[in-house]
Amino acid sequence: MLNHLGSAQTTLVNPILTGFYPDPSIVKVGPDYYLVNSTFSYFPGLPIMHCKDLKNWKQIGNVIDRPEQMDFMGERLTRGLFAPGISYSKGTFYVTCTDIDHDGNFVVTAKNPAGPWSNPVKIPQVKGIDPSIYFDESTDKAYIIYNSEAPDRKPLYSGHRTIRMYEFDPVNLKVVGEEKQLVNGGVDLSKKPVWIEGPHILKRNGWYYLYAAEGGTSVNHSEVVLRSKDVWGPYVPFEGNPILTQRELPADRKDAITSAGHAQFVEGPDGKWYSIFLAVRPYEGDYYNTGRETFIAPLTWKDDWPMIEHGEKPIAYSYPVNYNEVKQKGSLPQSGNFAYTMTFDKELDPGLLFLRTHDKNSYTLSKKDGLTLKLKPETIMEMGNPAFIGKRQQHLNSTAEIELTFTPKSEKEKAGLVILQDEGHFYFLCKSKAQDKDVLQLYQSKPRSTEMELLAEVPLDAKASKVGLRIASKGDTYSFYTSTDAKNWSLLKDKVDGKFLSTKVSGGFIGCVYGLYATSSGEESTNSASFQYLKYSGDDPMFK
Repeated sequence: MLNHLGSAQTTLVNPILTGFYPDPSIVKVGPDYYLVNSTFSYFPGLPIMHCKDLKNWKQIGNVIDRPEQMDFMGERLTRGLFAPGISYSKGTFYVTCTDIDHDGNFVVTAKNPAGPWSNPVKIPQVKGIDPSIYFDESTDKAYIIYNSEAPDRKPLYSGHRTIRMYEFDPVNLKVVGEEKQLVNGGVDLSKKPVWIEGPHILKRNGWYYLYAAEGGTSVNHSEVVLRSKDVWGPYVPFEGNPILTQRELPADRKDAITSAGHAQFVEGPDGKWYSIFLAVRPYEGDYYNTGRETFIAPLTWKDDWPMIEHGEKPIAYSYPVNYNEVKQKGSLPQSGNFAYTMTFDKELDPGLLFLRTHDKNSYTLSKKDGLTLKLKPETIMEMGNPAFIGKRQQHLNSTAEIELTFTPKSEKEKAGLVILQDEGHFYFLCKSKAQDKDVLQLYQSKPRSTEMELLAEVPLDAKASKVGLRIASKGDTYSFYTSTDAKNWSLLKDKVDGKFLSTKVSGGFIGCVYGLYATSSGEESTNSASFQYLKYSGDDPMFK
């Protein structure tokens, strides 16, 4: 399709993955691109996305999709798996990652990126976070590079870190030889740079480029680059650093994209270079609920140095490119404005999320009843595996809607739709019982508590076995609706505080998730709740 920008055939729309898809890593194998993101304590972990055009992404699997590989029981939602790296060599795909509280750094492998992936192999010598494997085709050697502690574990200031590297044996999945420090602190130690992380190595025109994020993953985030003629260094920083940031731009600019960094470079289908990276779309200041998202921008080379977006100009919401797009059958939309309905008659979409592990005995799927969740005593305020299945909030202005069939037997039994940031920050719209009668209720979580606050309650006709529940976000507010016929909707509570669900208020690294949720609140139960469908739509002004 031609557009008004000339001969371009395709427009890349940012973010290329909307919603909670942080810390992207990408690899190109032939005409195919594979991308992986962090998932923290959600399960399955580390989604694998595939495309041929850097635009039309389809999730083909998850790296951690079997409880025997690992689980995140007892871990807060914002812990778990941090910052994966994906690479490829000689018919094998490799993903490295950090299980921040338990297994440390590990590597998994697969012949097919859709899976199955191997069980994790720990790499105990690699102490730090954000590992990635670099395969040097010119020497047939491999290296593992990562963020680590300050020299001698004596930081000169808060956030003082290093980049270190080992040679790596990709057959036996072990480090070789001695660790070497490549970068101390960042580009210029005298300026006290913080959190040099997410490192990658790339070889081009005889130069080894070491590039990494610097400044922390919030509004001061950036990407910097150094180069050397030897893979072991010494690495000399680019005088034009940072090569990507948005931190100098006016904070009150319209439809701001902020916190850009954690980049990886890749050659496009047109032979030109591109960078994928994380950034966020706040609705005000540094308030955002959609988490850190995956963006793309063209990368240019000048005097054998790379440049993405130095910071003078805002990252664009679209970039025209001169190649054809390749759409994929059966893929859910991931960029721009979109709407779709998930039904639950056969299998769950690989993009749906459980909390910490997968309990296949906790639900059933059927054409007649949809998704039936068995009520569990666990709640989302605790660090176990409640009866919960979630879908990312991917827009500032979004709507999620379900049809629920559920007959509560006590006031402890509740089922419905939740908008969840973490254990202490959520709103729960549910059907339950009060004074022995069926009711619809809206609860707000209490941070650092296993109790909820009742915000609204309405009685329900005893004949209404099916109810519709709808949550609508509009930037910094959420509104809650109910229906007894899935056609006519009643407002239960309007414009509830959305900043309560922001990453800034909650802390941590994750984004909001709409969830189907059923609990018996600490008691054992034989009851269940059925969800016929999950409708999602998003309509953000920057995409129009």
